[in-house]
Amino acid sequence: MIPTTLLISLAAQREGTPLPALMEAFMMEITFEIIREAGVRMPRVIGPAISIVGALVLGQAAVQAGLVSGAMVIVVSFTAIANFAIPAFSMAAAIRIIRFVLMLLAGTFGLYGILAGIIPIYAHLVSLTSFGVPYLSPVTPLRFADLRDLFVRLPWPFLKTRPQDMNRRNMVRQGMNRPQQGKK
Repeated sequence: MIPTTLLISLAAQREGTPLPALMEAFMMEITFEIIREAGVRMPRVIGPAISIVGALVLGQAAVQAGLVSGAMVIVVSFTAIANFAIPAFSMAAAIRIIRFVLMLLAGTFGLYGILAGIIPIYAHLVSLTSFGVPYLSPVTPLRFADLRDLFVRLPWPFLKTRPQDMNRRNMVRQGMNRPQQGKK
């Protein structure tokens, strides 16, 4: 549950803004996308600095002008910074488009809109394969034996067999039998 004092603070910030939260978010996201594209086209040395400073200045000016709430600036800034963590540019562009679609669905239909947007994305990911291996393997199809090194890699002695999706003919991992010290 969200603490009551935090909810009261967020509601007080929203009190003076003339636009609905969805319009605020779209306005801030589009502004940040324009700044990001301008930063890409600037000289390499000053491009990132200009985009960050420009976003900070515009965000502060929008809050002082009463166009957006401070919480909305924080949320949009967080999503923009998280988007920089995506390594591939083509994937980042696709996620930006998906983000706008999910924002529109969430603003229009609420939680049902979020679910209506995420379920087709998940269904698409489940249907993908790479070299005959399911994209979400070993989570979908769920195999508990293959989950041993999903998040944290276990030490080699615990990993005697290959994951079931990798190689169905030879399940034993190679290189597990190390020569003993001192014996020839």
